Amino acid sequence: MRNVVVVGYGMAGARLADEIRRRDPGADRVAVTVLGDEDHPAYNRVLLSSVVAGSLTADAVRLHDADWAARRRVDLRLGEPVSKVDRTRRVVHVGDGEVPYDALVLATGARSWVPPTEGLLDGDGDGAMAPGVVAFRSLDDCALIVEKASPGTPVAVIGGGLLGLEAARGLAGRGCLVTVVHPVGHLMERQLDPGAGRVLARTLEGLGIEFRLGALAGRYVPGEGLELVDGTSVPADLVVVSAGVRAETALAEQAGLEVDRGVLVDDALRTSDPRVHAIGDCAQHVGTVSGLVQPAWEQAAVLADRLTGAAPAARYAGTTVVTRLKARDVDLAALGDVHVDVDCPDAEVLCFQDPARGRYAKLVLRDDRVAGAIVLGAPDAAAAITQLYDRGLAAPTDRLALLLGRALPTAGGGEASPADLPASALVCRCNTVSKGQLVGAWRAGATTVSALAEVTRAGTGCGGCRDAVCGIVDWLAASQPQPA
Repeated sequence: MRNVVVVGYGMAGARLADEIRRRDPGADRVAVTVLGDEDHPAYNRVLLSSVVAGSLTADAVRLHDADWAARRRVDLRLGEPVSKVDRTRRVVHVGDGEVPYDALVLATGARSWVPPTEGLLDGDGDGAMAPGVVAFRSLDDCALIVEKASPGTPVAVIGGGLLGLEAARGLAGRGCLVTVVHPVGHLMERQLDPGAGRVLARTLEGLGIEFRLGALAGRYVPGEGLELVDGTSVPADLVVVSAGVRAETALAEQAGLEVDRGVLVDDALRTSDPRVHAIGDCAQHVGTVSGLVQPAWEQAAVLADRLTGAAPAARYAGTTVVTRLKARDVDLAALGDVHVDVDCPDAEVLCFQDPARGRYAKLVLRDDRVAGAIVLGAPDAAAAITQLYDRGLAAPTDRLALLLGRALPTAGGGEASPADLPASALVCRCNTVSKGQLVGAWRAGATTVSALAEVTRAGTGCGGCRDAVCGIVDWLAASQPQPA
């Protein structure tokens, strides 16, 4: 039997263990040991903003229950960080003991990056946050934030990226007085152009969030707030830091593996040592460090194929991702190459703006195919454009109708409903679940949204596909007989 040791029990490590057991349910070929440095079961980090908002409990975002390891024949060890990897002897050091491996998988994730702002750290040199400052990264961080975030509390959020805005929206929903401090002139600059960033800021301002854009925090004074470099200040009894993450590569570096911005891996997800693999946020594949769940889970499936021998030739070819802002009352999707000017000679670029109603749409086409898009406040358009992007279909000739969500993709054009979508249409991107898989699971007896989630995992990632899954369930229930 082959010993596979997984270092990290986050979303990537937990999914890999699940995928291995799907291929080897009796544990006949592969023994799996998972080493997690946190004390509680794996959870869905993507949904932490919902925990901050109070719309989900900590238990609701757990990926595994307390009996998961025993049922799945996984040796799970919680609260046991790995201190060293000995590649010569093929063992990892955990506490006072050693765990041998035939194949080692690093799924160590990423850590919050704390900007060098005076006062954010406690000053003891151990990297701990100062009183009143919390990094937004883990379930424990959420508990600290919720403990301090009573209604009327002034809160400063450092970082106007995806996670920072999700945290800000959750805190505003709790009645906190939230100000987002962001060093760039518009929000989510990695995924949005300036026009979309401005409309998003206006939308969020209408939900009670204030912004200080193009501003740097110079010093945090407990009990007072943030002093900005421009001489102004932001009152804050709580500071939430969400200024980005860095791949956790310390263990890989100690082991002498090749590291850049992440642990370097090839298409087989092997590091510079072919017996050591890396997946998820700590891995760097083809020059890109992942920061979303979909690539991590696709990598887990590929690696499980290889480690169990189910598909030894499996390779990871990269992931086309769609970024969604998971914030109540805001519908935003961004995909592909969005930083293209309207006058770009090799692309067709269309843009629609309706700031007063919180709507913005930008579409980038090359050879009549979607190369990039930003869609804010128009969920029908976002769904249609995402389907075109996923399936590589030609965009309809009525571009304006597409931007307004009035031209949904079907095999022959025209209006689309769940019935019109082909079986191959991707419904849940995080888990690569197609309409055909959902229909098959429904016909096999999974006739509710929760049952479909259990069987196919659809909706258990970012949650952005839940409305689509509900629509398919409603359509099936109305149009087809119940399974016997």
